Amino acid sequence: MKKNTKRSIAALALALVLTLGLAACGGSSSSYSGGTASFNSKSEAAAPSAMMDAGSGYWEAETADAPQTANSSGSSESSRTSLPDGVKMIYRANMELQTTEFEKATADVQTLTQSLGGYFEEQSIRNYSSGYRTASYTVRVPAERFEDFLHQIGDLCHVTYQTQSAEDVSEFYYDMESRLETAKIKLDRLQDLLSRADLMEDIITLENAISEAEYQIESLSGQKRHYDSLIGYSTIYVTLNEVYRVTETDTAPLTFGQRVASAFRDGLRDFGSALEDFAEWLAYSWLTLLIIAVIVVVIVKLIRRRAKRMLSGTVQEHKTPFWKKNKDSAPENPADKE
Repeated sequence: MKKNTKRSIAALALALVLTLGLAACGGSSSSYSGGTASFNSKSEAAAPSAMMDAGSGYWEAETADAPQTANSSGSSESSRTSLPDGVKMIYRANMELQTTEFEKATADVQTLTQSLGGYFEEQSIRNYSSGYRTASYTVRVPAERFEDFLHQIGDLCHVTYQTQSAEDVSEFYYDMESRLETAKIKLDRLQDLLSRADLMEDIITLENAISEAEYQIESLSGQKRHYDSLIGYSTIYVTLNEVYRVTETDTAPLTFGQRVASAFRDGLRDFGSALEDFAEWLAYSWLTLLIIAVIVVVIVKLIRRRAKRMLSGTVQEHKTPFWKKNKDSAPENPADKE
């Protein structure tokens, strides 16, 4: 009787594992209609790395196949406030800024981020040999302050480039929650069966199934925390460049005369900038130029001195009569001596 009971427990355990496994496979076979994520562990693990890709097109590469991702260059405040309950959106933006007062601009960016309840996920400052600096920021601000940050930073610095995107991940998010809840129920049932199992082979089978369920729960929980962070806090990638003069933007098409006048002004300005750069280069390289000039002068003097010597020798040779040279060079005749 006890043996039949043990067999029935083992059969029930195996049936439960197979049933929950088929249910999990059925849930994982469905896919997010936006096409931005699939439900296998490999693609979910790759999604966070794609979101944090460095470069100007990191979010476009991530959402290139997602028809539900909406890109816009204007305000999306009205669409966000009118979202129905339960909609999960991820907001991102990329901005390139210019400033002639670098220290003040960096301080303003930090003050703005803190005032909106945000933080810096990454920040770095590079100083180039030209003397101009560039700051790069990955700013995280609450999703409801996303538009506020974009508008206010435009008042602090000169914006030369800006893109923003909104991605709907509601279906994927709720499916992930459902799979997480299913995995937790599966783990509870397996642990209950393990407490009543007697046969060693049943215990080993149940422990393996429990390990897989725990791994699945950890993976799904990590993905959920990651998406909670992306949904709750929007991401803005900011590049701040220090420049001598900010780039001018034309608000309306110019006439021919205006274009000629603008080209003349730009030419004078560039010529002045070139003279300034040349003067700066001279001030920076004066010692090297002085050493080169001394070396050149010494070489020229040596060449002239050698040329003078060769010329004086040639003139002396031409002044000697040819018969004197022949007489001096001819051997003495012994008969003449006698």
